Amino acid sequence: MCSSLIIDSMNSMNSMNSSSSNYNVSSSLGGRDTATTAAAKNVIVLVCICFISDFNSFFSFTLFQIFCMNPRYILFIHLVVNDMIQLTTAVSLFVISYVFYKINASVCCLIIVFAVFTTLNTPVNLAVMAVECYIAVCFPLRHAELCTVRRTYILIVCIWVLSAVSIIPDIFLTLATEPLRLFFSSIFCERDNLFRHPVSLQKRNVSHTIFLTGVWLTLFFTYFKIFFAAQAANSADKSANKARNTILLHSFQLLLCMLTYVGPMIKTYFILVFPQYYVQLFFVWFIIVQILPRFISPIVYGLRDKTFKRHLKKYLLIIPSAP
Repeated sequence: MCSSLIIDSMNSMNSMNSSSSNYNVSSSLGGRDTATTAAAKNVIVLVCICFISDFNSFFSFTLFQIFCMNPRYILFIHLVVNDMIQLTTAVSLFVISYVFYKINASVCCLIIVFAVFTTLNTPVNLAVMAVECYIAVCFPLRHAELCTVRRTYILIVCIWVLSAVSIIPDIFLTLATEPLRLFFSSIFCERDNLFRHPVSLQKRNVSHTIFLTGVWLTLFFTYFKIFFAAQAANSADKSANKARNTILLHSFQLLLCMLTYVGPMIKTYFILVFPQYYVQLFFVWFIIVQILPRFISPIVYGLRDKTFKRHLKKYLLIIPSAP
């Protein structure tokens, strides 16, 4: 989760002492960047987020203007906006780790909550989009009845509630077990430095397992149902084949998102095997896991849609002639 957003300590599942020790190790590794290298990395990251945010903002605006009453596109708009928030929090933590190093724990808590919400929202949103494809192909006559705008908004609220269930208990657990002065102190902003109770660590792993298992089962079920529907139609049903390919793209997106959850193990591997290149490898890892998925999402899901491309071309032709 947020452990893959910044240069942080290796996760400890057993004790706070080992966590503190690992934190010192990774902090010393993180200090190897020169001022020039650190500046270059931050410029690269900020340029990427500016480009992706501008592209996604334009993309979302175009979608909303045209497809605001279509459940499929509402879900996709939510995915894009959610990814923009996630990317903003990820890059904020990355820049903060270089510029300020430590920030107020209360501010850190707010950023981490948004990061956790949006990170967990993505796979669940992908699962819901896969179910919508499944209904459109396998139950076309009931699609308009089952997939309404009202139900779509209710599902989006449910997605946020599920994410809240994963992180809100950590806040209350921290308030109950940690001294109040923790929230007024300055800390290196990372989830395990704030929610460091062993129960929080175990709950995080369990919630990740439940989320990902549920999403993967949903994707597999919908994919094979659509696959058999296409086979039954002798592969002549273009909508079924397209829906099947869309779910494959959902799976690819989910696979990239899953790299976030193995971040602690990967970073531990980097430290043990390539300690001299840890900072460089971690930066590449950050780009691949946090930035790349948010860049390809609108391309592979939006620009593949013929209806959307047609409207987008019209909108782009209108812009230059505007006064």
